[in-house]
Amino acid sequence: MSAKYTRNFCIIAHVDHGKTTLSDRLLEHTNTVEQRVMTDQHLDAMDLEKERGITIKSHPVTMSYRAKDGHVYKLNLMDTPGHVDFSYEVSRSLAACEGAVLLIDAAQGVEAQTVANAHLAFGQKLKVIPVINKIDLPSANLELCMRQLEDILTIPAEEAILASGKSGIGIIDILEAVVSRVPSPRWTEYPQTRILVFDSLYDSYRGCIAYVRVFSGAIKARDMMLLMSNGEKSEVKEVGIFMPKMVKTDILRAGDVGYIVSTIKNTADVKTGDTITIANKPATEMLPGYKEVRPLVFCGLYPLESDDYEKLKAALGRLRLNDAAFVYSSESSLALGFGFRCGFLGLLHMEIIQERIRREHDVEIISTYPSVIYHMVRHGGELLEIDNPVNMPDPGELIEIREPTIRASIITPNDSMGDILALIMEKRGVCEHTDTLDMNRVMLRAVLPLNEILVDFNDRLKSVTHGYGSMDYELGDYQTSDLVKMDILINGDPVDAFSSIVHRDKAEGKGRQLCEKLAEIIPPQMFKVAIQAAIGGKVIARDNVREMRKDVTAKCYGGDISRKRKLLDKQKEGKKKMKLIGKVSIPPDAFIKVLQNN
Repeated sequence: MSAKYTRNFCIIAHVDHGKTTLSDRLLEHTNTVEQRVMTDQHLDAMDLEKERGITIKSHPVTMSYRAKDGHVYKLNLMDTPGHVDFSYEVSRSLAACEGAVLLIDAAQGVEAQTVANAHLAFGQKLKVIPVINKIDLPSANLELCMRQLEDILTIPAEEAILASGKSGIGIIDILEAVVSRVPSPRWTEYPQTRILVFDSLYDSYRGCIAYVRVFSGAIKARDMMLLMSNGEKSEVKEVGIFMPKMVKTDILRAGDVGYIVSTIKNTADVKTGDTITIANKPATEMLPGYKEVRPLVFCGLYPLESDDYEKLKAALGRLRLNDAAFVYSSESSLALGFGFRCGFLGLLHMEIIQERIRREHDVEIISTYPSVIYHMVRHGGELLEIDNPVNMPDPGELIEIREPTIRASIITPNDSMGDILALIMEKRGVCEHTDTLDMNRVMLRAVLPLNEILVDFNDRLKSVTHGYGSMDYELGDYQTSDLVKMDILINGDPVDAFSSIVHRDKAEGKGRQLCEKLAEIIPPQMFKVAIQAAIGGKVIARDNVREMRKDVTAKCYGGDISRKRKLLDKQKEGKKKMKLIGKVSIPPDAFIKVLQNN
């Protein structure tokens, strides 16, 4: 089909505003998927996505639609995630499209991710089609949504399409709007073949499969392709499109979205954002790729059984191919053995990767406490980037420590504003200003340290706003802060798995909490074991592991008290001697329990 009758578009929205349900209706209406095999959340292929009701990966699908003008159009749709942790998936999908359908929930209105995703689309110069979804809900407020569309997103209200993904209202209007408003594929007149890799997948039988958008030229089986980033050549084995399963075709032409199976077997060679061209007539300039994604959260992942190290390494390599924002490098720990230092975009991203390792690759893992990248300035002006507390230099060598901050946009009901401000202050944040969105909601713009929001900020935000609050954030500047390294000493020996970088004001509370937890979890020892939290040489919190007591006086029935004293004193001397030479072995499950509770 000619590129003139091809449209590439994606669906973007806040979490749970109905993107996947709407894509189900589009698949049904265009007869792409037969009714007998149609399922709810059809494009969500992973069990995790269906269980949690969220989209994690963007899914391409090609549909045919006969428009009212009589022509048959090829529509390439991408359903995208809504959670802030997966915004890189959205940006990758946007780079392969010319238009975006922006969904707004009629009952909830414009939310934090709606604004963020709309700005991503404007930044890529895409045609945005606003759709107000769920209009059949009793709580729908169309007038409010129209006003927010104009005030917050500066999109004319008359452009909005009213729809309901569940009951199928407005589906034809959306398809007609895509055909008439979204421009035909761009950059098709470029003389050489240029193909953008926007995702990739590892198949144990076929090797690396690249998900691609053809911008100019064409590609077919037995062509010799060239990856422009590293100059690697490879023969094309198969090309095809998504319907939504992979369907083999003879050729992919300009404007098409599909997949390429080649002879490349190494997962590291296919990079997301790379440009593929034909080897005997290569393009001279690459397509403008994506911005480089920088992980925000780091943690160590270690196999529970040391024999699974190679299995874990292979699993991480395959996940890295499928997920451009995930990075890893090998490291070792005295307590946990050999493992990997991994970087993620946020806590949900970290949780999903860990769950995928357990389910898809059958490796049981343990993760260390999450941390962020700190900038540390040594005497002489040398700047160090530290993401692992173990690598932090001696405080005497440092002039200052800077921590990353985020700029958060928090949308909250008016009656929860006081609680949200208290939460921001507790997390060492500063509220810069507030905007009133409507009668019931305000948007707070705040600057917060990234390491303070890592663990429980989102959960607490949801609980104080009774589920109505939403947050979007972007990385801010680095700020100088009074940070210290807190070590946990067990019987005087530091345990690197529990080291963390904390703010001096919060160190004592966190140290006491960790010592209490360890004292509960570590089994009783033959002698009293001290668990201490220390900053440098100063102990700030302490607890004891209870000791086993053998009743040495059990054999003394009656007689003089001095016999019992003699036995107790002998036991006391033995314990003192044991404490000097004894070693505490911490069972691996103690590490797991502490780190999981954190």
